[in-house]
Amino acid sequence: MTDIRIVSYRRDLAPAFQQLNLDWIEWLFVVEDADRKVLGDPERAIIAPGGQILFALDADEPIGTVAMIRYSVARYELAKMAVASSHQRRGIGELLGAAAIAFARDAGAETVFLLTNSSLAGAIRLYERLGFRHGVDPDPPEYARADVYMELPIGRMAS
Repeated sequence: MTDIRIVSYRRDLAPAFQQLNLDWIEWLFVVEDADRKVLGDPERAIIAPGGQILFALDADEPIGTVAMIRYSVARYELAKMAVASSHQRRGIGELLGAAAIAFARDAGAETVFLLTNSSLAGAIRLYERLGFRHGVDPDPPEYARADVYMELPIGRMAS
């Protein structure tokens, strides 16, 4: 894994963001309208409002991605995390998650939350290792498949 590096969003990586996510969503679930909105125009949905998309590159090949969606100055959502099946179980998800949390902390966030599905036991264990704790979603989820809410306090309030 020595050639793996984490980079910020570039326009030329937008197709990889979309495909990496479609690969796992189509395999396990159904692509929803909310997915299409974010994956179809990540610059408008994530970057322009102050979020970020990070990529794990193996040499120059995008093999993983994660988004930090800004909901407010203090609150971000960790979303759209995907690692190519060829590169799973190598710690890449943890690298991406840690980099995404660092982005949110540097941006002044106090809380990062995520939504996932209870059938994704490996992902839930990863989120727990990153410090996320199970909670109750204060808002109705945008995704039908989202039945697990997790939250991570960071920033000044968590120090």
